[in-house]
Amino acid sequence: MSRTKLGAVVLGVFLAFFILVTAQRGWIMLRDPDPVATLIGVAFLILPLIGAWALVVEFRFGSRIEKLGRILEAEGRLPDDDLPRTPSGRVVRDAADGVFEKYRRETEEAPEDWRSWFRLACIYDAARDRRRAREAMRRAIALHKQHEGRLL
Repeated sequence: MSRTKLGAVVLGVFLAFFILVTAQRGWIMLRDPDPVATLIGVAFLILPLIGAWALVVEFRFGSRIEKLGRILEAEGRLPDDDLPRTPSGRVVRDAADGVFEKYRRETEEAPEDWRSWFRLACIYDAARDRRRAREAMRRAIALHKQHEGRLL
């Protein structure tokens, strides 16, 4: 299991524990006759639901990314991981910016190809542009779903 996946599982377990404790405290406060305590209890029951929803959404997103990554790896079409790295292991941002143009062009030439969006997301991530990386990855996932739907 990779460090990233292990970290996500550990954080998921902590969040699940937090959700349970918060829901339990909410239940206690909900039974209190004081209206303010009751409102706080309701909030304590709603917040864990939001947290649980967010946890499920993020794990689904991660599993879909992993699935697409395995497909590209099997096809030998993942972006090359040959960019220089800092001593901490992060990709040198200027190097990622340098190859970005190649993947941007590829995506412009094939905007309906989920593979090009996946590779673009990888380069955005290497350049530490997390917002755009997630947007591009969401686009890759959506296009892959469309493609799968056409095959069925």
